Amino acid sequence: MRAFWLTLSIQVALCYCHYTYEPDPTWNIRSTNELKDKNFWYHDAQRTVFDKLAQQPNLYLAKNVIFFLGDGMSVPTVTAGRIYDGQLKGQIGERNRLEFEKFEYVGLSKTYCVNKQVADSACTASAYLSGIKANYLTIGVSADVQLNDCASAQQPEHRLSSIAAWAQRAHKSAGLVTTTRVTHASPAGVYAHTSNRDFESDKDVHDLGQNPSDCPDIAQQLLEGVGKNLKVVLGGGTKKFLPNTMTDIYGNVGDRLDGRNLIEEWQQSKHQGNARVVFNRTELLNTDLRQTDHLLGLFNASHMAYHLDDSIDTPTLAEMTEAAIEVLSSNPLGYFLFVEGGRIDHAHHETKAKKALDETVQFSNAVKRARRLTDPWDTLIVVSADHGHTMTINGYSDIDNSITGLSSELSDIDNLPYATLSYANGPDYQRFYTAAVNGSVERVDLRNLNIGDKDERYPHGVPMSEETHGGGDVAVYANGPWAHLFSGVYEQNTLPHLMAYASCIGPGIKACDLRPNPYNTYRP
Repeated sequence: MRAFWLTLSIQVALCYCHYTYEPDPTWNIRSTNELKDKNFWYHDAQRTVFDKLAQQPNLYLAKNVIFFLGDGMSVPTVTAGRIYDGQLKGQIGERNRLEFEKFEYVGLSKTYCVNKQVADSACTASAYLSGIKANYLTIGVSADVQLNDCASAQQPEHRLSSIAAWAQRAHKSAGLVTTTRVTHASPAGVYAHTSNRDFESDKDVHDLGQNPSDCPDIAQQLLEGVGKNLKVVLGGGTKKFLPNTMTDIYGNVGDRLDGRNLIEEWQQSKHQGNARVVFNRTELLNTDLRQTDHLLGLFNASHMAYHLDDSIDTPTLAEMTEAAIEVLSSNPLGYFLFVEGGRIDHAHHETKAKKALDETVQFSNAVKRARRLTDPWDTLIVVSADHGHTMTINGYSDIDNSITGLSSELSDIDNLPYATLSYANGPDYQRFYTAAVNGSVERVDLRNLNIGDKDERYPHGVPMSEETHGGGDVAVYANGPWAHLFSGVYEQNTLPHLMAYASCIGPGIKACDLRPNPYNTYRP
């Protein structure tokens, strides 16, 4: 028995050291000369070995779960984002780490839909939030439901229950934060069931040839069931909640055909407790969050502005994340929070790589804020992506060459420069290729374009109206109770089951089912 407690004490001590460990300041360097020293690499590797040896699984229960979703955040996006972030700081970008790259447990998830090799944000939302893979363009319904099959989507046996619902059934609080419309595909997976991700308002349902009375729109579902019981909803999309006879505070006309003002209905439904609706950063930061029971924030008519576009009075993703944690933390039983950096994906679709990388950095900042506000002993933080994109990092640029600029080398065929970042396909194809006199197609000299500007499109191969998603696996990073379970390669729909296991919610096996287990409690 004495040996057991001695082992336990050592494990706890190692675990404590692990969670309070601050990286050696030499991790980030400012001169490439340091990279030439063989001793630098030896000691760098040895430090990593010691760090790995100190790792001990945290087997306490997860009172809180925060799931960060970088929409479209492929592995190359993370790599390029880390370099971009480091270069902004005046460091050697290749040596930098984004906040979630400091997590010690990393895995890969497979992202395909039931009926597509390359996924969209709808079927993946069903996977990583409800634990069941589904069909392309559908949300919160099983693969028995085909696109636009409203009747089938209404049948209870086809509706999927999300991890937010599991948390609510365990008397925990739940909320969502996004930089997209709160009715967009990823956040809708928290609370909605629909046979088409584009059914965001009743007008959308009508315009897509369906009857709104047969297909409840996504905005309407935010006032029902799981959506109605969400404590925090922050993002964009006022037009999906307002009738077409009204304008929002930004001067934009609403979408709805049914005459309903869902924002007003949401506030009226919160007759118990203190409910707050905010429309800009100033209102959010001036809210007494500890005295707020329900918080709805809609910060644009559609998606929130890109960070680089410097929209006036718009909160950052980190600020919204902090606000959500403040509200949800009032529940002594804990919470589930979904946070999406949604505009990484949109920038990629536009092949505006610099904006995609900047949104990735903003996403990393939000993870950093959450880590600072929570305790790793009782809060599991999981970071992943729904799918990838076709952006690649190519060529043989010199170390510390601008990741958003031109390669330091020229093509060995046409002797023209190329961008370090490029896409397999995308819009505005003619911008990069021109017809020669002999009928051949030649590349445009990129030195005559604004590669590196926030609004510049990056080169691509196949002409498309917009760049497509990529089908590669995406990384999963985990920190906190039971984070070691997220290692390896697995199906994307495993994610909510692992989170539920760690926090003892949901229909499946749970950590608290283990008997006996000295860690089988929240850390005091």
